[in-house]
Amino acid sequence: MAQQERAIRTRYTVLEAAAVVFASNGYEASTISEIMSLAGVTKGALYFHFSGKEALAHAVLQHAVIIKPENPVKMQAIVDLGLLLAYRLPREPLLQGAARLAADQNARPFFGGPWPQWRDVIANLLTEGRCQGEVFEHIDPLETANVLVGAFTGLQLVSTTVDRPDSLLLLASDLYRLVLPGIAVPGVLRVLSTDPDRAHHVFDVLGRPSWGLPVTFDSVPGASFPALSGQVDASVPPSKR
Repeated sequence: MAQQERAIRTRYTVLEAAAVVFASNGYEASTISEIMSLAGVTKGALYFHFSGKEALAHAVLQHAVIIKPENPVKMQAIVDLGLLLAYRLPREPLLQGAARLAADQNARPFFGGPWPQWRDVIANLLTEGRCQGEVFEHIDPLETANVLVGAFTGLQLVSTTVDRPDSLLLLASDLYRLVLPGIAVPGVLRVLSTDPDRAHHVFDVLGRPSWGLPVTFDSVPGASFPALSGQVDASVPPSKR
């Protein structure tokens, strides 16, 4: 068990070092030797966990969605994931590296677009939501996921020009408030929360995720919603949702 814990810790150390280097240099200018030096590990230790720079970049991007909201209302899960990411990003070097990779044009040949793992999570949630009657039938899950992720990436760049820690969280909250009416059916829209304070609460309950350990929102008060059958029961008070 101790050996496994050390391996997990080493993996996370390498990953965080890679994120710092990516955030500083971008993908193309980053080197394995610089990552090794910052992490304080040998080449053998690094390559034991990652096959190279591309694998490291994929893992950094994947870390952004390691916390996947488990929620019967799939649209709320999408919002929660985005708000939580916006809250965590200014506070976690790993996510700052992921954000730089997401906006890095030189990384496109390797990843195909910004935040590919996050885009896929959103597309899957939209597909599930459409099956549950939460989403308008004409909505294309992958197309919509690309728009949401692209908009978030743009807002993240804008937020770097504002000297306020939660500027991205406030912008993300506005984004979901403005775009959700075109995605979610009215019965679902009425019970969705885009309040930025929701991210603070969820983060306080979950804390910083441990690499490789699954985390869900099952224990988060206010994260459970009535099961859907076309529409949500809007008579449920907000404090009970």
